[in-house]
Amino acid sequence: MRIVDLLKRESIMLDAAPKSKSEAIDMLVELQVNGGCISDKDEYKKGIVAREEHATTAVGEGIAIPHAKNKGVKAPSLAAMTVPGGVDYEAPDDEPSTLLFMIAAPESGGDVHLDVLAKLMTILMDEDFRANLIAAKDKDEFLKIIDDMETKKYPEETPDSPKSDDAKPSDGVIKVLAVTACPTGIAHTYMAAEALEKKGRELGIGVKAETQGSGGAKNVLTKEEIAACDGIIIAADKNVDLARFDGKPVLRVPVSDGINNPEELIQKILDGKAPIYRHEGGAAETDISNEKLGRRLYKHLMNGVSHMLPFVIGGGIIMALSFLLDGGAAGTSQFGSSWVLPAFFNKVGNLAFSFMVPILSAYIAQSIADRPGLMVGFVGGSLAASGATFAYFADPTVPIVPAGFLGGLLAGFVGGWFMKILRGLCDKMPKSLEGLKPILIYPVVGLLFIGAFMCLVNPLVGMLNNALTNALDSMGGSSAIILGALVAGMQAIDMGGPINKAAYVFGTASIAMAAGGFSPVMAAVMAGGMVPPIAIALATIFFKNRFTAEERKSGPVNFIMGLSFITEGAIPYAASDPLHVIPACVVGSAVSGGLSMAFGCASPAPHGGVFVFPVMQNPLGYAAAIVIGSVAGMFMLALLKKKKVQK
Repeated sequence: MRIVDLLKRESIMLDAAPKSKSEAIDMLVELQVNGGCISDKDEYKKGIVAREEHATTAVGEGIAIPHAKNKGVKAPSLAAMTVPGGVDYEAPDDEPSTLLFMIAAPESGGDVHLDVLAKLMTILMDEDFRANLIAAKDKDEFLKIIDDMETKKYPEETPDSPKSDDAKPSDGVIKVLAVTACPTGIAHTYMAAEALEKKGRELGIGVKAETQGSGGAKNVLTKEEIAACDGIIIAADKNVDLARFDGKPVLRVPVSDGINNPEELIQKILDGKAPIYRHEGGAAETDISNEKLGRRLYKHLMNGVSHMLPFVIGGGIIMALSFLLDGGAAGTSQFGSSWVLPAFFNKVGNLAFSFMVPILSAYIAQSIADRPGLMVGFVGGSLAASGATFAYFADPTVPIVPAGFLGGLLAGFVGGWFMKILRGLCDKMPKSLEGLKPILIYPVVGLLFIGAFMCLVNPLVGMLNNALTNALDSMGGSSAIILGALVAGMQAIDMGGPINKAAYVFGTASIAMAAGGFSPVMAAVMAGGMVPPIAIALATIFFKNRFTAEERKSGPVNFIMGLSFITEGAIPYAASDPLHVIPACVVGSAVSGGLSMAFGCASPAPHGGVFVFPVMQNPLGYAAAIVIGSVAGMFMLALLKKKKVQK
């Protein structure tokens, strides 16, 4: 979705002169109403004001982007206002805001507002662009300036528009292709694609990157481009379908390499150092004999986690809403279901949440064994969640202890490897029996194996799962604070890498084990991921002499990244000065995670940042923990980083 698709002429006001922040909000809300996408003005404004109470949406550099996602909105929309004289919008740099955009997103409209926020912040960092908008003489010119800039910045989203001059080298030949993907598809995916394409332009080499993000694949590589290119870079932390690259040089690396080492990767393709990929059978895999076992396990795990997240996020938040709506029944057996609306939310949320373990197992197994592993993993995960055992089938009065998340992991890996071995054995069968494999042998043999295996191991894994749950429940005082500081600090060590993801997966698993689905561990993990970008943004404002002019210019963007729980916003700063930035961020994150535990905060959702604060336990304490941790990180940055020679 493009910015200009959301912005109508009726929702634009030029040369406005609000006297205060509240007056500016009133004017922008009225512009949104004029656009016809608001069904309940009061409800929508309530959401805007509530968001501002958490923290100002002014990000500095004269920019403010108030936004709300609630039931008062019937369709996504934007309103815009220029204020040449400026208005005090409580910006972190204490400068008046001159350019204001207000975003409206429907309650059931996914994360369209986050996508638009990211686009807006990217193009609004261009000083000339902002000046042109403020100087626009009429609404048509205002829209044209945005349209031209968005077309230039995102030419792949405007197929009928010509590419910008720097999109390709002058000969127009694309020599290197890439596919980028990270488990959550939020930040690393697009940062790696941008880094590779930008480096290609600098080298005068045509590079095109396909992004497999949370919203699906974009900038998809065509058959013609694949046939003509010198090779393909796969910068991904989850499995990517490689069947279409049969016979081409393919270089597989972590997504972080795409961000940090784009020139090296491009040069390897050009120098012919990438191995030739040969597609065999149904599995879309390259030869991974040289890939370390730990790396392969991590990729299989992340494939399961990335498919599981929508079920956990959606189910967790919807369940939390049922309790918020049913506060009068708190403490009773009907809490969350005492009347029709919370009962509906509770049922739908629980249903989505119940698929968490089967989906995790299914896509781990699919990552290992391709399609034959999918059904086996799903059934294995379901058996783990149910706690089925042979003893129970013999005597239904035997207590059942679900194997839960840990059982799901085991089912996914064991089921996937079994099906991979079975496929290898079946390859020796006569070709005349080829048709029997997918419709008879794989499903029947795989189902019998995983059923018997899970019924045998479920009691043992269930006991371990219970022990972990009891250990987490019994933690209090200093031990809980230490745990919160540890998992939060891990979020800042490699900012999206294996250590970060290990803590994140642990936090996600804790939601399934926590009473009522409210996890203190997940709250600490999310706090730890939010702090690094916010701490860096604060430091670029209050300790400007520690940063270059370019770093200070990009600083305000990190407020948005941090508040949205996108730790990767801190990566460019950490990459340029890891010995000082990473320890400072780890300290800030650890402080935040420890305080989150100390304040009794708990989260029902594994993502969402500030947007899920309303459904958390002790949201005010949680906000305080993040603020304190961010300030601690800011002062650590000021202490550790050396002053820059200002130009």
